[in-house]
Amino acid sequence: MIKARLFTPGPTDVPPEVLVEMAKPMFHHRTPQFQAMFAEVNAGLKKMLLTANDVLTIAGSGTAGMEAAIACASRRDKKVLVANGGKFGERWVKVAKVYGLDVDEVVSPWGTAITPESVREKLATGLYGTVVVVYSETSTATACDLEGIGKVVAGTDAILIADCITAAGTLPLRTDEWKIDIVATGSQKALMLPPGLATVAVSEKAWKIIDAIKAPGLYLDLKAYRKMVVKNDTPYTPAVSLIRGMKVSLDMINAIGVEKIWARSALLAKATRQACVALGMKVFSKQPSDSVTGIMYPPGVDDAFRKILQSKYGINAAGGQDDLKGKCFRVSHMGYVDPIETIGMIAAIEYTLAELGVAVEIGKGVAAAARVLKDWA
Repeated sequence: MIKARLFTPGPTDVPPEVLVEMAKPMFHHRTPQFQAMFAEVNAGLKKMLLTANDVLTIAGSGTAGMEAAIACASRRDKKVLVANGGKFGERWVKVAKVYGLDVDEVVSPWGTAITPESVREKLATGLYGTVVVVYSETSTATACDLEGIGKVVAGTDAILIADCITAAGTLPLRTDEWKIDIVATGSQKALMLPPGLATVAVSEKAWKIIDAIKAPGLYLDLKAYRKMVVKNDTPYTPAVSLIRGMKVSLDMINAIGVEKIWARSALLAKATRQACVALGMKVFSKQPSDSVTGIMYPPGVDDAFRKILQSKYGINAAGGQDDLKGKCFRVSHMGYVDPIETIGMIAAIEYTLAELGVAVEIGKGVAAAARVLKDWA
């Protein structure tokens, strides 16, 4: 019997404590019981995101959160600047255009990210009211300098919307200190939950823009969520079981301390990258993210690698997208994963490469990973 292990960059593994909580009997959401629980969830989200701002919870994927942010917080008399360095940057361009916004995209080669300097040059024209960036581009396993971009945007009248779906709870993220106006997350990543919840943290600067815009929809109107969150409630039926699970997962995260989790995730990512390099493979990204790592297959290897990895060793990894399809695999370092699982994954990679005829020294990658992970705390 093989134990299935999720190393995909979403959904990620869910801790047993969270699963047990979500399996408990349902209760009605328009009750003091729900409001008391939701108050704790809201406080836990603020603590994890290092913000004093409102954090709104929407029943929907991370895309729902980002769509709400883009639709509700983008001035119609200014352009929207979207950083496009992968599949999710592409998606936010599409979302902005669906709402009839005037979009200008900065396209970065896959494996690189927009720079603060590029953002500064664009904003110097005075044409832009909203900047949309992906902190950790899942499709390319690439991170941008969100702190630097935040400082640039904060010095203008524009607002910054950050897709932190595969960043929050894994990469350093100081929402208020970095002046990030809107941070969107998804439950199925570092929050260690099934898919189905989006959270959106909104600054006072962003609320001034949102209040001046007539919301172009009903369900994703952020003003409706703000009206109810002060009562520890939601405007529409919440995903009660997921929110119950989120209470447990946030308690776990905040008990450890999010800054410590950032450091642990960085170690897992570093160990994986060094192990794969030791085995003769290349890291795809020039600016690698610590939440997900993209590794290029060696010559002669394709996605048969992932099939063996999953069927024989229970390791579920993601493949490449678009031009990278069949050329690379991606593994997550988010949430419920630890050094022993990571070392086991590296061993499975070694065995699979050997089975596919690649000349690898069994144990070389494991040793490289183990040397990094000895600093685990």
